[in-house]
Amino acid sequence: MITGIGIHSVYVLDQDAALDFYVGKLGFTVDTDVDMGFMRWLTVAPPGQPDRLILLEKPGPPALSEEAAAKVRDLVTQGAMPVTIFATDDCRGTHAALVAKGVEFSQDPEEQPYGIDCAFRDPFGNNLRMTQRAAQERPVDADDIARWAPES
Repeated sequence: MITGIGIHSVYVLDQDAALDFYVGKLGFTVDTDVDMGFMRWLTVAPPGQPDRLILLEKPGPPALSEEAAAKVRDLVTQGAMPVTIFATDDCRGTHAALVAKGVEFSQDPEEQPYGIDCAFRDPFGNNLRMTQRAAQERPVDADDIARWAPES
């Protein structure tokens, strides 16, 4: 029986720069940092969640051929990889603290039907969001739809 998600992988182009961002700016802690010769196994944990790890994975062998890794690196820099959403109890306060550390946001905190959230990217182009869940979700209204609709 599956009991949860243990490790989520995020492709990064430079693992040392990833450590600076995820640990130095976001406040994660290093769980494992092992040079295995053919790859570096580097996992970090969000504050207070030592059992929920993120593998900061450099695209390449043995998981990917060099051709596939080149395509993944291109997708990462375009921001085309799936979004990772972090949880917070105080979206606006955490946003302000991260801005003070030099994190650049592509969307400031906004009220949404599900809570308050904002968007930013890591140094490689990965889309990241931070969400403060609402105590009670509200229905989607016309303003939400207009805000989310692509511009014509």
